[in-house]
Amino acid sequence: MSILLVEDDQDLATGLLEALRKEGLAINHVATGKDALHVIAAETPDIVILDLGLPDMDGLAVLKQLRKQQSELPVLLLTARDSLGDKIAGLDSGADDYLPKPFEMAELLARLRALGRRTGTAKTNVIGIGDVSLDTASQAVLVKGELAELPRREYMLLKVLMENAGRVQTRDSLENKLYSWGEEVASNALEVHIHHLRKKLGSDFIATVRGVGYTVKAS
Repeated sequence: MSILLVEDDQDLATGLLEALRKEGLAINHVATGKDALHVIAAETPDIVILDLGLPDMDGLAVLKQLRKQQSELPVLLLTARDSLGDKIAGLDSGADDYLPKPFEMAELLARLRALGRRTGTAKTNVIGIGDVSLDTASQAVLVKGELAELPRREYMLLKVLMENAGRVQTRDSLENKLYSWGEEVASNALEVHIHHLRKKLGSDFIATVRGVGYTVKAS
């Protein structure tokens, strides 16, 4: 799951980047509304965390422009404006959730998990394909009824593939969901994750589309 943080408070942004990356999330950061709109148009993330108090344009204006092109992109507003009127304005402008500052990291993570369950094509928390079952609520993966232990990135990779079963996911799109900008990534890192998943799920569960990427066949 890839996250774009739009926040001009550098200290807060740095803290959030460190905390969320420790959770294994791929999170990138911009400090202005214009940069946010540019990034979203060029490389759409899975979730946007948007501060309302940006230096170049109001966060609600960013949200309204974003919604003209990305009607389904989950957006979490992160702001010091905590009045009922501000909350209603944010939700009416197209936000999916609203978290006033200050906040606890555990609550932010819980809200991100809830928004993350909206991504992909799956309509339920539990996705079953063949002998593999993935529960996005508990983040549990079962293979033939037995719990499979998956590191965070393997789980994230499998989740993307299963939520988009029947659709080919390119190498670039998968790497964007697994790694943050500037993160040192070995050239064969994705292949290593795929190799480990195949050992746990079965060699035929994930298919390689040569020169393009990977896919899981729809059940």
